[in-house]
Amino acid sequence: MQRTDNQFLMLTHLCQLAHFVFPFGGLLAPLLLWQMKKEEIIGLDDHGKEIMNFQISFAIYAIISSILIILLIGIGFLFVIALLTVIFPIVGAVKAANGEFYKYPLTIQFLK
Repeated sequence: MQRTDNQFLMLTHLCQLAHFVFPFGGLLAPLLLWQMKKEEIIGLDDHGKEIMNFQISFAIYAIISSILIILLIGIGFLFVIALLTVIFPIVGAVKAANGEFYKYPLTIQFLK
C-alpha cells in the first residue's frame, strides 16, 4: 500500500548534499532511498528519477568543466556547478516538503 510522505521526499532531495561528506554520497544516498522505498511512497519514483538525472547531468558538466580548465574557463564553470549543486537540492527539498514536484533546471532527462 502506497502512502504520502513529503518528509521522506524532502530527505531524498537533501541527501544529495552527502557528496560534501563522502565521495559519491550525493549520488548513492538518494539512489538507495529511491530504490528501497519507490514502491511504498507516492511520487518517490518521479522524484528519484529527477534527482538521478540531475546528478548524472551535473557530473557530466563537472567533467567537461575540468577539461576546460586547460582553457582557463573551466574554473568559473566548476564554481557555478558547485554552487548549483547546493542550491537546487535545497529548493527541491522545500518544494517536496510542500507537496510539489521540482524539475531541476539544466538537467538532461536520461531516466524517464
